[in-house]
Amino acid sequence: MFLKDFSKEKFDIIVQAGQSNSDGYAFGDVENAFKPDNRVWYLTGDWQVPDNFHFEPAKEYIHFHYDNLICGNFSLAFARRYIEEGRLEPDRKLLILRNGVGGTGFLDNYWKPGDRLYVRMMNMIQTALELNPENRLKALLWHQGETDALFFQASYDVHYKNLMDFVRTVRSTLGMPELPFIAGDFTEQWSEEHKDIVVPVVQAIRSVCRDAGIAAFVESTGLLSNAQDTVNNPNTDSIHFCRRAIYELGNRYYDAYVQLMTTG
Repeated sequence: MFLKDFSKEKFDIIVQAGQSNSDGYAFGDVENAFKPDNRVWYLTGDWQVPDNFHFEPAKEYIHFHYDNLICGNFSLAFARRYIEEGRLEPDRKLLILRNGVGGTGFLDNYWKPGDRLYVRMMNMIQTALELNPENRLKALLWHQGETDALFFQASYDVHYKNLMDFVRTVRSTLGMPELPFIAGDFTEQWSEEHKDIVVPVVQAIRSVCRDAGIAAFVESTGLLSNAQDTVNNPNTDSIHFCRRAIYELGNRYYDAYVQLMTTG
């Protein structure tokens, strides 16, 4: 019944998918934090319960496992730029489909076509599109690969095939061969610490973004990890972007999206 409350809304839809840097583990201070906006919504839910989707206002979460710290994610910066720069028509809202789940990859059977998170994501997309015939899917924002690098030492060829199959299958299933696909680099610190296993995976992601048509790769140059931004941030892991960095990452995703829309 709750979904039906939104059937009269017209949404631009952004899919956010991948693992923990997509889910949101970004801590620390940030200037100009995202403020809830009645034009920006999440479709989200417990990923372990199939088709358990619900709407809620888009916001930063409080992370109860990390001293109740505010936790950022890059889709919020993307959404803010999308609205500020006039891409959202006055009678429409923006819907972010939350599909990031920490510690998940292709090689542990979460994201290949037919795997549980892939199926969940596609069901969520179909749910959002079927709410209103005027709903429009705008982009797939992807950040993933650390699990495949760290725990499975994925080769370039293996990761390239898995990611390209993912992109092609999403597009073909939806009948949207030009759905924009945008993926991002890992934190510089973690990449340097694990260079031998990271390089093949990142090179594969770059190549997919080069070869997949309407696609772009977002660099992480200069973006700090949680471990590098320790002011008011007791979380010292190097694999996750800090909150300041995740906002900038979202801005870079948006800039890549604009470039794709400009040049095709």
